[in-house]
Amino acid sequence: MIDAYQDPGVPDTRGGRHYLWWLVLRQPWRSLAGALLSSVWMVLLAAQPYMMARAVDDGLVPGRLGVLAWWTVAMFVTGSGNAWLSIMRHRTMTRVRMDAHFRTVKVVVGHVVRLGAALGRRAGAGEVVTIGVGDVQTLAQALTVVGPGVGSVVVYLVVAGVLLSISAPLAAVVLLGLPLIALITGPLTLRLQGAESEYRDRQGVLAARIGDLAGGLRVLNGLGGKRLFADAFREDSRRLRAQGYRVGAVASWVQALGVGLPTLFLAVVTWLAARLAAGGEISVGELVAVYGYVAVLIGPVAFFVLMAYDLNRGVVAARRVVRLLRLEPEPDEGTLRAPDGPAELHDPASGVRVVPGRLTALASTRPAEAAAVVDRLGRYGPTDATWGGVRLDAVPLDAVRARVLVADNEADLFAGPLREVVAAEHPADEAALRRAVYAAAAEDVVRGLPDGLDSAVTGQGRSLSGGQRQRIRLVRALLADPEVLLAVEPTSALDAHTESTVAERLRGAREGRTTVVTSTSPLVLDRADTVLFLVDGKVAARGSHQGLLAREPGYRALVARAADEAGAEEAVR
Repeated sequence: MIDAYQDPGVPDTRGGRHYLWWLVLRQPWRSLAGALLSSVWMVLLAAQPYMMARAVDDGLVPGRLGVLAWWTVAMFVTGSGNAWLSIMRHRTMTRVRMDAHFRTVKVVVGHVVRLGAALGRRAGAGEVVTIGVGDVQTLAQALTVVGPGVGSVVVYLVVAGVLLSISAPLAAVVLLGLPLIALITGPLTLRLQGAESEYRDRQGVLAARIGDLAGGLRVLNGLGGKRLFADAFREDSRRLRAQGYRVGAVASWVQALGVGLPTLFLAVVTWLAARLAAGGEISVGELVAVYGYVAVLIGPVAFFVLMAYDLNRGVVAARRVVRLLRLEPEPDEGTLRAPDGPAELHDPASGVRVVPGRLTALASTRPAEAAAVVDRLGRYGPTDATWGGVRLDAVPLDAVRARVLVADNEADLFAGPLREVVAAEHPADEAALRRAVYAAAAEDVVRGLPDGLDSAVTGQGRSLSGGQRQRIRLVRALLADPEVLLAVEPTSALDAHTESTVAERLRGAREGRTTVVTSTSPLVLDRADTVLFLVDGKVAARGSHQGLLAREPGYRALVARAADEAGAEEAVR
């Protein structure tokens, strides 16, 4: 089975069937072993009726008890060996499915990481969730065809050949029965594929709505939009339920025919064999054998129908995976060398210039405009920004990410022990971790957890308060110790006392390193070396906090309003 750290390989994204075949080729020996074990297991099942026929014709009918005992022992030994083969077949096929499952998970996760910030603009969260929760399991299940599928074909041909030696009409019925079943069930499986595809798409839409609901319920409640959202969710649920009924209706027919047609098939062949035995054309033992052969064939024939069902569902799931894998990351055409050392960042669109080695604050009448400046300086999306006189998008993206970090105040927090949540790419030593915790004034957060830094944190930090989550995000950013740190509203959820502490410690922790923060809090702005006042997304004034207060009425009004809002929030708390 695939190792957690092993390269999963380059997937074949030409289509759903190509992707499934790629999963088989990535584990050829295991797939071959599954096919071989399944074939031998099913052929030995078909050998039991042959041995029973010999026991009847050569031992029971003529009264030769020794021969009867010998064939009885042979049947017992064969059955016991076949039971062991069944165990090995099942274990092998479980590994085949698990490899396909985990390999797909690794491929999808790796591609999502490569997409980075482009993922949210290219695919909905619901689609990614649906792939991870349902599609991966469905396409892995489709690989069952590799083992029992091959075995069913082999035993079908073997039994047809044996029946040909007994009676040509019986062999003809067996050989023609499968194509007839395929003609009956084929259109249903194709219809199921279309219905299943639409169902999966609607499932993705509904999953996205659930994610939106979980993330924005408090805001919706405050705006009075909870009922509107609930109505939309209810309508999407109704459509998904209706489509699920359509899928279930077709699937029920496919599964019913998968059981009913083989049974009818058995009845027809048994009736013909009984007529032949009554006419003396075949012996009693051969009649018993024919019944046994056809009883053995019920499994493979039923599997052919269900295999088509699983394959069609697997193809639909694989197409969704392929559709995600075909999404391309933002083009990286950078070929120029990054500046050798700290250098000025300049955003022509806003006029922002960030002097290296200093703490710069962006104060904007619209916080979204300051965040947009940070995105351009951090190369998240199209940008004309320069870095040491070199266009930022002309530098390879890896070089930018290695030295410039954008710390969003709503950045995702993953589940796990706190020290792993904040360590990001590389585990940090204890001293560096303690320094980052201190700089973010997060000591009380760590002390409040049962096991300190080893305490488990839930996804998105839902077990923490808003202010605690914000400080944990800041710990992670400071622990990364980037050459350039661009922090968006790093203290917006903190009370005045904690905010003042964070602002002071942040300045000390980043002394001599380039740091940009967006904020309208006077507690943060007062500790910045340079404050850039943005109006309509452009620099209207620059200077120290005290200097701007003295000469810029607009800046003064902005900071006073922010201070009033913070005071009102503190009073509510």
